[in-house]
Amino acid sequence: MARILLVEDEPNISSFIERGLGEFGYEVQVASDGQSAWLLLQKDSFDLLVLDIIMPGMSGLELCRKYREVFGYAVPVVMLTALGTTEDIVGGLDAGADDYLVKPFSFRELKARVSALLRRRSSDPSEPSVPKVLQYMDLSLEPATRRAVRNGKAVDLTTREYKLLEYLIIHQGAPVSREDLIKAVWEREPDRNMNVVDVYVNYLRGKIDKGFRKKMIRTVTGIGYMLGI
Repeated sequence: MARILLVEDEPNISSFIERGLGEFGYEVQVASDGQSAWLLLQKDSFDLLVLDIIMPGMSGLELCRKYREVFGYAVPVVMLTALGTTEDIVGGLDAGADDYLVKPFSFRELKARVSALLRRRSSDPSEPSVPKVLQYMDLSLEPATRRAVRNGKAVDLTTREYKLLEYLIIHQGAPVSREDLIKAVWEREPDRNMNVVDVYVNYLRGKIDKGFRKKMIRTVTGIGYMLGI
């Protein structure tokens, strides 16, 4: 039975979600604010977190960032909020969330997203094990904590920047197209507007290559990008 921590300060909403998920066999524990949730997370383990963003004291964004810094990325996080602009969604994802649901939402949609994230988390013996460290020359990534280090110095990356760099390091030495990056990192089908890839590659270059004589991220004309010197 999957264990879910629900952090929501509105009693009617938390009761509705707790009851609904319970009917599908999930064990749900409820916290009404970020601080009490943080105390629970330090002494108990869960398979998935559902976090409201706007809460008194510690917000859902702050709680998510703190959780990721201490416990890593093994447990998926769903954000619930009334804030639905692109900036709000990007902020939630960059804080470490895996999915984002804007209020008001249907319980059916929440249930589908929870199920999908838990399926993704469950181990598949047919899948190759993820290495503890991904390495390219003096650049290393730790998938469990999403920590990046170059030449012995930690590199502060957002969730999207990390996923982009991880894809490049896994495919090091081979060019990858913008289409492939959109599918793998943004998890959507390519369209005409793929400038977001170039924007995030520039962000990465500023963090990974700036100050180094050897630049790792190369542009492959007519294709996309590759990690290689």
